[in-house]
Amino acid sequence: MSLLYATAAEDSSRRAVVCGCVAHRHGNASGRPMRARAYPTDMTDAQWEAVAPAIPLPAWVSGRGGQPEGYCHRVMLDAVFYVLDNGIKWRAMPVDFPEWTAVYRFFRRWRDLGMIKTLHDRLRRECREREGREREPTAAVIDSQSLRAAETVGAEQRGYDAGKRTNGTKRHIAVDVCGLLLAVVVTGAGVQDRDGARPLLEQLRAACLRVALVWADSAYGGVLVTWALTQLRLTLEIVKRSDDMTGFVVLPRRWVVERTLAWITRRRRCVRDYERRHESHEAMAYWAMTLVMTRRLAR
Repeated sequence: MSLLYATAAEDSSRRAVVCGCVAHRHGNASGRPMRARAYPTDMTDAQWEAVAPAIPLPAWVSGRGGQPEGYCHRVMLDAVFYVLDNGIKWRAMPVDFPEWTAVYRFFRRWRDLGMIKTLHDRLRRECREREGREREPTAAVIDSQSLRAAETVGAEQRGYDAGKRTNGTKRHIAVDVCGLLLAVVVTGAGVQDRDGARPLLEQLRAACLRVALVWADSAYGGVLVTWALTQLRLTLEIVKRSDDMTGFVVLPRRWVVERTLAWITRRRRCVRDYERRHESHEAMAYWAMTLVMTRRLAR
């Protein structure tokens, strides 16, 4: 069996969405009624055609354990996108989606098994090819963003960023030169950028073996430059703001990662940190960029 997802042709004569996902063809979703596209975050047919071949196969399809899924994958992706974009609580899931507990189990399973990262990385390679680039990047840009944390974030998960006067968490990301996400690490807001960059760069090295050059701002200077070169064979180049600059100035390379942070914070669930675990917020960042790429591939 192919390692990639396969879809069947959709019946255009029906007003409701019809899909040939694995859960319909081999799981227990065939007896459930389909839902029509109702919200701006629901994938169009063009988006689904772009996403479906990249969805990783669940283990139960190849007989490696697990119960066959009972809900359409297209519907479940739409449900997670709805939570992500509207910033609602899981319990506030609209009634035309599956029960919130089923959607949350789907989100949690994809987070813990790394399936959302697998889907995200496959779409990123497709986007890079569309832009005439090689599938794997050779350079990256890193930066961080402090976020206020909601009351659902425990004291052990949060910190205080004195520079930004923010009590919450900090999102550290690495992107390619197109602004597509390569790695993300969430820490307490009190963690310094250069300290949070170490697990970020380790994750980047493990995920993207061809990356050799990383651009960053002056907060990442000092011993981190030597550590990255000796431990990870990454050249960390600091892009500094000159002393004679006044007002807003677009700095080379650094604007790319700042734009990606803006893309992520367009999704209301990512404007603040509502997650009890850092891994959940990291997964939300991958879901946010997955939504960006599905729309880009559907053009």
